[in-house]
Amino acid sequence: MIAKVRTIVRNKRRLTVRETADDCGISVGSCDAILTEDLHMKRVCAKFVPRLLTGDQREQRQPIAHDLFERSCEDVQFLKNIVTGDESWVYRYDPETKQQSSQWKGPTSPRPKKERQVRSETKVMLLAFVDSEGIVHHEYAHDGQTINKEFYVEVLRRLRESVRRK
Repeated sequence: MIAKVRTIVRNKRRLTVRETADDCGISVGSCDAILTEDLHMKRVCAKFVPRLLTGDQREQRQPIAHDLFERSCEDVQFLKNIVTGDESWVYRYDPETKQQSSQWKGPTSPRPKKERQVRSETKVMLLAFVDSEGIVHHEYAHDGQTINKEFYVEVLRRLRESVRRK
């Protein structure tokens, strides 16, 4: 029976325990025991990646990575000059902390309550730029902001000023 379960799972890795048990004609519990205890398998979710690269993109990255590696070997300060950035959509939260919401109360008055922060329905785009020492510049896109090349030109101008100040 173990061989049959192994064969079914190898052919169709997305089957559930119930579907595998039905295909083998055994109970769900027995099928689960075979998968986890005998075959030492576990169900895992696929890892999300931003985008899978094409063969050409992978080939283009290899010489660039090699060049950066050689430059970093020749000049130990080279990596400290690199600034990289990323953007991400984040939920908006109430910025007030529990400590910030503290207040005075009398001996008989009830203790003040603060709600847990609840994820907002609105999202904003966060742009963050970092170097070898940490965050150099960050900003949020305004509500209704069109994200286009003009927007990024302005962001890069502000980034340049942040780098100069640092």
